[in-house]
Amino acid sequence: MIRDNEWVTTDQDPTGAPGGDRPASSESAGPGWLLLIYRVPPEPTRLRSTVWRRIKSLGAIYLQNSVAALPASPGNERSLRKLRREIVDMSGTAVLLSAGVLVGESEVRASFQTARNDEYEEIVDKCQDFLGQVQKEYDENHFTYAELEENEVDLVKLKNWFAKIIDRDVFGASGRAACEQYLEKCEQSLEAYAARVYAEEAEGQ
Repeated sequence: MIRDNEWVTTDQDPTGAPGGDRPASSESAGPGWLLLIYRVPPEPTRLRSTVWRRIKSLGAIYLQNSVAALPASPGNERSLRKLRREIVDMSGTAVLLSAGVLVGESEVRASFQTARNDEYEEIVDKCQDFLGQVQKEYDENHFTYAELEENEVDLVKLKNWFAKIIDRDVFGASGRAACEQYLEKCEQSLEAYAARVYAEEAEGQ
């Protein structure tokens, strides 16, 4: 029989004969998955876009059109239940399922990891923009508290974004380390810029 996505040894095979032991599945050791299968009205088109954005904001992946998946967890279940209710309120239909993967778990995980790495790469790109902006302040000899505050706000946004990705990166995507390094570079760059702002302020007094 199958229990919690693993083969459990029994004294009989499916035909009732003894000795029906089966090997445990090597692909079924994950936490399980939540599947949202939905349909929204074709018009207005903004409804489809709204659902797509909500699914992406949760970090879910699409297994196929209108079938989204997230690793099973209480938080993800609450989020998908809420989204299901929103879809129903749009006059759509949606079913939320709890499922395990008997075959193909590695492919599903790979898709999930790719989605997380794509997000990490987005942050890296933004970090590069941030570093370029700070360098521009140096190039233009522009050292003010207003610019410092603006850059501080931008870095906080990047850190908060990074924290959200970590929360849903349950399998440890490979892009996390590089992203952390770039955020550290941004932190160091901002600290150096802040010291220059304070120095300029002191000289002006």
